[in-house]
This record gives sequence, structure tokens and C-alpha cells, in this order.
Amino acid sequence: MNAQVKIDQFLLRLTPVLHREKLALCSLEDHQMRALLDECLCIFREREGLCGLLPEQIAQAEQLTCEGEYRQITLKFSQDLQVPGVAATIVRELAEAGIHANVVSARVHEHILVADRDASQAMQILHGLSNRLQYS
Repeated sequence: MNAQVKIDQFLLRLTPVLHREKLALCSLEDHQMRALLDECLCIFREREGLCGLLPEQIAQAEQLTCEGEYRQITLKFSQDLQVPGVAATIVRELAEAGIHANVVSARVHEHILVADRDASQAMQILHGLSNRLQYS
């Protein structure tokens, strides 16, 4: 079975879940990261410093320097197998609609961060992708 067929089979069973909570990407100092570790969904250490993904309400309460309002879409599949190219296909579909997407691959699921203003359209595209494959 070629790679595109495997990707299409996965996308047919794609179940995207949009989380309600708004998120923010925030610059963090080491002491802030330690204090907010339980609240962070994701932390990444870049050359320029720490970046944390936090619920927007917590970021505002802590008066953190943040960028954007994001929403998380969790991609659920009916199988736990990893198929190379699935996330790339999804990001390409979103990009063609003018939606910037940050992908976080975790242990069980792929998670996509999109701007809050683009969340509904992103969900339509993801559902449409599965539907288009089903009827083609």
C-alpha cells in the first residue's frame, strides 16, 4: 500500500476536536516556567528563551508577554498507528485556505494550533477533507 493511500485511509477516519479554551504563546523566564508548569500545555526552549503555551486567562492573570489568541484542535484517528505525511497534508489544506497552523505531535494525538479567528473555518476544512475523500 503506497503512502498516499495510507494517508487517505487515516483522513477518512479523522475526527477533529476543537477545544473551547483560548490559548496564548508566552515568553517565560525560568522562574515563571517552574511556577506555571502545571498550567502549561507545552513548553519549548528556543535559543531566544522559553516559550509556553498557556490558557489565555492564566497568561493575563500573570501579566505575561504573550502573542496571539489560539485555539487547539486535537486530531483523533480510529487507529494509533503513525502514518508519515498526515500532518503535512492537513497543514497544506489549511495553508491553502490562508490559515496558519502550528502542529504539536504528542504521544497519542496530533494537535493543531490556529488563530482563534480561524478556528471555525479550520474545523470546516478538516471535516470537509474527510468528507471529500469519502465521496471521491
